[in-house]
Amino acid sequence: MRILVQRVTFARVTVAGGLGTETVGEIRPQGQGLVALVGVTHDDTVDKARRLAEKVWQLRILDDEKSASDVGAPILVVSQFTLYGNTAKGRRPTWNAAAPGAVAEPLVGEFVDALTVLGAPVQTGVFGADMQVELVNDGPVTVLLEL
Repeated sequence: MRILVQRVTFARVTVAGGLGTETVGEIRPQGQGLVALVGVTHDDTVDKARRLAEKVWQLRILDDEKSASDVGAPILVVSQFTLYGNTAKGRRPTWNAAAPGAVAEPLVGEFVDALTVLGAPVQTGVFGADMQVELVNDGPVTVLLEL
C-alpha cells in the first residue's frame, strides 16, 4: 500500500454526474489538513491499511511539528491506483502492480474506517470514479508512505 500525503489548506474532490459536477468530499481546515492519495497492490492487507491510517493520523508534518491527531485536522482520502504505475519500459505506464478494484476498494475502505476510529474527520472521493481533485498544497509538503 502506498499513500501520498499532502499538507493542504483546502481540498475538494468532485465527480461528473447526470446533472453536472457534484462535490463528494471537501475539507476546509481552520489551519491545515491532509490529502491522502491511496494506492493498493496485490499483497496488501487489512493490517497494512490500519497501520498506515495510524501513521497518517500521527505524521508530524503540520506547523510546529504537529500531527493531524494533535489538532484534529481533517483528511481527504482519494483512491489512486496510478500510484502503482510502472514507467521502467517505454513511454506508456503499466498498471500491473495495482490491485484490481475488488481487492483495492475494501482496503481503501478499511483505511478510511481506521482513520475514523482513531478520531479523524474524514472525507472521501468515490472509488473507481473519474474524479477531479483540487487542492492547495501548503509548503509544499508531500510525503510518500509505504508498507
